[in-house]
Amino acid sequence: MDMKAADNIGRTKFVLHGPEDVFDPRVTAHRGDLADVSLAGKLFAPHYATPMPMRCAAPKALIRKQGGKNHEAISELLHGEDFSMLDVVGDWAWGYCGLDGYVGYLPVHALQHQKKTPQPTHLISARAALIFVEPDFKSGVMKRLPMGARIACGEASECGKFLKTGKGFVHVRHVQQIGAPVVFDGSNGSAALAEQMVGAPYLWGGRSGDGLDCSGLVQMILMLTGVDSPRDTDQQMAALGQDIADGEDLRRGDLVFFPNHVGLMIDSERIVHANSHWMQVSIELLADVVARFAATTDQPILARKRLS
Repeated sequence: MDMKAADNIGRTKFVLHGPEDVFDPRVTAHRGDLADVSLAGKLFAPHYATPMPMRCAAPKALIRKQGGKNHEAISELLHGEDFSMLDVVGDWAWGYCGLDGYVGYLPVHALQHQKKTPQPTHLISARAALIFVEPDFKSGVMKRLPMGARIACGEASECGKFLKTGKGFVHVRHVQQIGAPVVFDGSNGSAALAEQMVGAPYLWGGRSGDGLDCSGLVQMILMLTGVDSPRDTDQQMAALGQDIADGEDLRRGDLVFFPNHVGLMIDSERIVHANSHWMQVSIELLADVVARFAATTDQPILARKRLS
């Protein structure tokens, strides 16, 4: 193990009282040789580590089941989001995301210690934002950040159209203060934001404006509207909203859950969702989506949920 932070923890003796707790490995930082120190006394591990507080410095970084770019992607960490690092193996860091506790591996070079990075103040609320060298859209572009990324913004430029961030400038129309409702086309509803994502490519494990899967879309959109959401569809179905009674019409903003899939209604008949059928975020008739699932399952719709 390469993490020095784990060494002193490993010398501390912990006692497990009774049987181990049942845990979800997706959100429990426990593997065969190492676990988060918060799990000591609950789950057995040969060593426990105190997490090192890190933050994503890259525009985004896919999180994988194992360290290595050929392993399956399971989620994504976005610029400015926190990551609790427990171990480093070669070029790969192992730990869990600050937003939803999701556990996995990502390239260590995508991370910086939180002490070396400013606390984010704003979210990218547009599908993507450009960071300009000067407070002028005609100036050079330093980098591109996707929807959902977090940045630290300072004072506004003299023209009032740009905010200073790091060594560059972002347009005020592309960001929103963290904690403030994101407004798009006069609405702060989740459906309005989801419609903005139509055409974005489908990416297994993705959860940014550059590419996402079905639950990644729902999680990101709800996060932008101030609603905390777990990462995966089964977790979302268990945690989000209230069941809609049978026979009651669906409304704009309702969630519909299918086997391993989720979408968001934009009216009583149409749904917006990131899907592998069209390999992008698309709007379809709910009846057409149900028909596709009915070809392989006896229960196409598992749940219908209303957030408010």
